[in-house]
Amino acid sequence: MSTIDFGFGLQPMTVPVTQILPSRQVSGPFSLSKKYAQIRASINDIGLIEPLSIAPKLKGSDHYFLLDGHIRLSILREMGEVEVPCLVAKDDEGYTYNGRLNRLSSIQEHIMICRAIDRGVSPQRLATALNVNVSTLKIKRSLLDGLCEEVVHLLQDRQFSPKLATLLRKMKPTRQIECVELMLSANNLTGSYVEALLMATPASQLVEGKSKPKVSGVTPEQLAKMEVEMQNIQAQYKLAESSYGDDMLHLTLTQAYLAKLLKNTAVVDYLRTSQPDMLQELEGVVRIEVMDLTSNEVPA
Repeated sequence: MSTIDFGFGLQPMTVPVTQILPSRQVSGPFSLSKKYAQIRASINDIGLIEPLSIAPKLKGSDHYFLLDGHIRLSILREMGEVEVPCLVAKDDEGYTYNGRLNRLSSIQEHIMICRAIDRGVSPQRLATALNVNVSTLKIKRSLLDGLCEEVVHLLQDRQFSPKLATLLRKMKPTRQIECVELMLSANNLTGSYVEALLMATPASQLVEGKSKPKVSGVTPEQLAKMEVEMQNIQAQYKLAESSYGDDMLHLTLTQAYLAKLLKNTAVVDYLRTSQPDMLQELEGVVRIEVMDLTSNEVPA
């Protein structure tokens, strides 16, 4: 029975950092970023978790070509490390590292923090490893408090700020679900958007004892008017969303038909002579660009 060979050796080997050749240098601005500081804090407090990935030793040389782990190597050099554990690739196959990343969602981060603390890791050490203060860690630990199960399910694969959860828990479950569905439809999970939705939430849909944030310079009458206008906008948005797929299909079919029709010279000549305005409008319909909704990337 045939077996599948592993692309890397299973046992890490220790390699001097002076013998590892990176394919790129970590830029100066990135070395000052929050992400860089988090990785450095983790290595400093816990140690290197994932070995570097290197290609086999170069012919006629004692050096290895670094495949993955440029940031870790840069940090280890800054820390004065002499040797580093590495996994050696068995061939020179052009494997693209980090080509497809599944970013850790906010809820997954919350679960991992809770598990670590439950297993005995102190909040202080965990905060040091993640390069955050203890108060931020406590907020992330209580991220899901007050959120209904449906909302947790809707947000399970998303990244969002703790402010979103803080504002959502002021609403009753039905209003939480409604707001999250609106935010997901608009692909907007920012704190400012949920704050606007909270401002437009009737008092009857707020949790008892919770209130809306006060806005200076806005009278209660203006707030009431904003609530009505926001509700109208939400209703119009849902109506447009429900028919959007059919509308885009009809537009695509219409464009294809008109594009073919306008290739007929006799038809174009007749319209140009008898109905020039109509011809201009039909050509405009053909030139309409249909939005590409296949991308699921969330803007930063």
